[in-house]
Amino acid sequence: MTLFLEKVGTFYAPAFSKEKNICGGKIMKRIPIILDGDPGHDDAVAILLAVGNPNIDLLGVTTVGGNQSLDKVTYNARAVLEKAHATDVPVHAGCDRPLVRKQEVAASIHGETGLDGVELPEPSRPLEAGHAVNWIIDTIMSNEPGTITLVPTGPLTNIAMAARMEPRIVERVKEVVLMGGGYHVGNWSAVAEFNIKVDPEAAHIVFNEAWPITMVGLDLTHQALCTPEVQQRIEGVGTDLAKFVSGLMDFFRKTYQDNQDFIDPPVHDPCTVAYLIDPSVMTTRRCPVDVEIHGDLTLGMTVADLRGPEPSAEECHTQVAVKLDFNKFWDLVTDAIKTIG
Repeated sequence: MTLFLEKVGTFYAPAFSKEKNICGGKIMKRIPIILDGDPGHDDAVAILLAVGNPNIDLLGVTTVGGNQSLDKVTYNARAVLEKAHATDVPVHAGCDRPLVRKQEVAASIHGETGLDGVELPEPSRPLEAGHAVNWIIDTIMSNEPGTITLVPTGPLTNIAMAARMEPRIVERVKEVVLMGGGYHVGNWSAVAEFNIKVDPEAAHIVFNEAWPITMVGLDLTHQALCTPEVQQRIEGVGTDLAKFVSGLMDFFRKTYQDNQDFIDPPVHDPCTVAYLIDPSVMTTRRCPVDVEIHGDLTLGMTVADLRGPEPSAEECHTQVAVKLDFNKFWDLVTDAIKTIG
């Protein structure tokens, strides 16, 4: 891979071409993505992986109220990009509440700021003007069909609103790779995952559109555990950013121990970006998926029909992530942290 060098602080770090990178003499087009999230400790790692991997072209970050209030998660997104020396990436604020229901936040997991446990830099780039939903629509409509991938890692409010405001984006989006749901497990209820549960109507809209969807749910992300050995590898990078990520994991570990009965925290959101970088990082199973929006006990459940033989892509537009290649995943994350510097 050919990298250009740009000065970052007192050292030089790789600067990637916006359109392509060269690997083994072969020109490879970068994957243009819009990362829509609610940072969030694991969202922060997803941002770093998108910034630090040469195969990803991060067009922008859009934010949605979720793990914390919209103003907090929007600040967090800008601060993480500042930490990653990625001030060329715009941030647009989106919906501050679900389509129908009252807002719920995950302060028990992410703290009062949404990124408790670390000191955040003050962002130097101002928040972009205009609503995230409008920017998502404009970006998709101004690019060639089949080029933009949507990567939602929070509640699906912005994505649902965009699909309703401009239905033509559905056929123009290359694919949607989202973190949310679970076909056998929940975390915000016995059967529902947080991102789906807090805005099930939005999720119902997104899953029932015709675009290709890969659901990277809890069944997969609960395998992406930041073990002490993994955290030591990250710390071993020896940069300020590595210390920052380790601090995030310290806080995340404690809240998951206290509130979710985990020994080590599952780092959900970067699994989406990792899949785009290298699909072999996980296995998938194609199956119909829908979202329960009526049940008192099952609200927000992602119902996956795994009966019978696996359907073809022509027969079914949704698939679920199943098995993670643990070492390959954490290699991608660690390499991105090294690359950013």
